[in-house]
Amino acid sequence: MTTTRAYAAQSATSPLAPFSLQRREPGPHDVQIDILYCGVCHSDVHQVRNDWRGTTFPIVPGHEIVGRITSVGPQVKKLKTGEMAGVGCMVYSCRTCASCREGLEQYCEKGPTWTYNSEDTRFGGMTYGGYSERIVVDEAFVVRVPSRLDPGAAAPLLCAGITTYSPLRRWKAGKGQKVGVVGLGGLGHMGVKLASALGAEVVVFTTQEGKKADAVRLGAHEVVISKNEAEMKKNQSQFDFILDTVSARHDINAYVALLKRDRTLVQVGLPADPLPISIFGLTGKRVGVAGSTIGGIRETQEMLDFCAAHGIVCDIEMVRMQQINEAYERLVKSDVKYRFVIDISSLSK
Repeated sequence: MTTTRAYAAQSATSPLAPFSLQRREPGPHDVQIDILYCGVCHSDVHQVRNDWRGTTFPIVPGHEIVGRITSVGPQVKKLKTGEMAGVGCMVYSCRTCASCREGLEQYCEKGPTWTYNSEDTRFGGMTYGGYSERIVVDEAFVVRVPSRLDPGAAAPLLCAGITTYSPLRRWKAGKGQKVGVVGLGGLGHMGVKLASALGAEVVVFTTQEGKKADAVRLGAHEVVISKNEAEMKKNQSQFDFILDTVSARHDINAYVALLKRDRTLVQVGLPADPLPISIFGLTGKRVGVAGSTIGGIRETQEMLDFCAAHGIVCDIEMVRMQQINEAYERLVKSDVKYRFVIDISSLSK
């Protein structure tokens, strides 16, 4: 076992603070990564504050991990020491169920082992995430980070990138389609970049006038202020696909009304409270509302390679680990453009 410096929360009301944890030595199929950068996801805040009522304390968050491989097990085949690698939201799954066999480990029927705050069914205890100096992960759940990507700005791709890329690909968003992106935050700004790169006509829906210029800079062709009833009415039945990235309570029915017949709105934001949906809004045009989470490992690698080919990374603000509690407060207020990333080297200072 290796003693590793980290930051953890001891309760739902305590700040994140220095913490020491034990990482296992790499096994035959394991990869050890010295973490360089870790993105800060809104779900980190939800978990630390126990908003979803499922947190086991102490908790070390972080599932947008980029670092350099420092050791590999003797049976590791696809990765080498010295390579830049990434770890996203999960570190293991059963590998045998129908979902796992199809490369959809995120939907493992026995439940995937998440990167943090998850029962570690193989080694016991709970998993600890990327707000730490190093991590040891089975090679099957590690992805290569292309050298063309800035490693710090690539870190949030491991969650925000794949969370938006996966439904865009699953519902075949692309050329000739009009795609709406609801919200322009950590997820939304990636949805805009990726949908635009896929060739779609992208329309951003936001409540804030001040985000118009930024939305266009990111790749939007049009921006609609969702509080403006006339603008919303003008867009009814105009969209082939809508990606809803908002994690706060909002009127999802207003966006369902914008879909063409037989089209789909996919919710990727995770509001703590249920969103009421009008059945009449669905039946009137035979439209659907679906949900999506991250992608599988194969799709995550595909996403990273796509981003490298198109020069796409997240817009980030780099912070030291000692600033993490302030970053959480700002994140809750949407005071970041558009993703915080922790410089893990600050842990040693």
